[in-house]
Amino acid sequence: MAPMGIRLSPLGVAVFCLLGLGVLYHLYSGFLAGRFSLFGLGGEPGGGAAGPVAAADGGTVDLREMLAVSVLAAVRGGDEVRRVRESNVLHEKSKGKTREGADDKMTSGDVLSNRKMFYLLKTAFPNVQINTEEHVDATDQEVILWDHKIPEDILKEIATPKEVPAESVTVWIDPLDATQEYTEDLRKYVTTMVCVAVNGKPVLGVIHKPFSEYTAWAMVDGGSNVKARTSYDEKTPKIVVSRSHSGMVKQVALQTFGNQTTIISAGGAGYKVLALLDVPDKSQEKADLYIHVTYIKKWDICAGNAILKALGGHMTTLSGEEISYTGADGIEGGLLASIRMNHQALVRKLPDLEKTGHK
Repeated sequence: MAPMGIRLSPLGVAVFCLLGLGVLYHLYSGFLAGRFSLFGLGGEPGGGAAGPVAAADGGTVDLREMLAVSVLAAVRGGDEVRRVRESNVLHEKSKGKTREGADDKMTSGDVLSNRKMFYLLKTAFPNVQINTEEHVDATDQEVILWDHKIPEDILKEIATPKEVPAESVTVWIDPLDATQEYTEDLRKYVTTMVCVAVNGKPVLGVIHKPFSEYTAWAMVDGGSNVKARTSYDEKTPKIVVSRSHSGMVKQVALQTFGNQTTIISAGGAGYKVLALLDVPDKSQEKADLYIHVTYIKKWDICAGNAILKALGGHMTTLSGEEISYTGADGIEGGLLASIRMNHQALVRKLPDLEKTGHK
């Protein structure tokens, strides 16, 4: 009798091979995923706590974490600003002319602060839009890591995470506010600032003074480490204005509020906002209003706007319009900032100032 054989069906062979390939693919892909996670290319880092799951559109970010990183970025940038100024080697140059015809200055302090602040924020939050005053050169790229620790003063004020879609966030960085005064060694005016806007509205702001090492921060509907003063003079206010056009504001202010009005000329938008608040810094002057009448960049004002808003204050154009922190990087309508005052009544008092600001 001939030995019995087994006839294999071609279809069965094909199915068996496909199943085998599927098993091999599953095992191999799992191996690769494990290898990639070691290099931070996918999956959860070994031993780390799992964060929010990133969606295809960029996922979410926690505003409380963004505040912590923003404070750290402002301080790290401030360290560079102070170090360069104390070395007295600024490598000062002009980027061109401002609209008022003055030199738009830049120093090594601006550049090095910008690098630290930008890459710290970009490494921590790669999916958010970051706008900064100075150019970011790809050849100078740094990976500056955040240790994921939220400071106790922030945790005390903001107890729970506040997540928003990453695509709704725009960050505005000013790595060195008051560069002109920085070159003149007028240190008290100098600040570093970070602002986070959500859908164009300022929601958290950080203003850091490198030379006194004071930092103010606030989150809208969250908390703050700074507060308003107990009283303000609305009838004959002290008005803080830019050093470059104090005369222009003074003329209109005296007409509006009378001869008892005091004009304080100061450098830096961050410094001027702090002048409206209760700041424990002996070098900080006090004012009741902040008025600006010419074109200004959004990275100069966003952080101050967020802090004032968080404390119940206001920053608008001179015509009373809210400022959107998307799109163009500057505003044409000047600005008026106040706190614990009837802001719209102040806007109505200053109809001529807006016209002056557009000349």
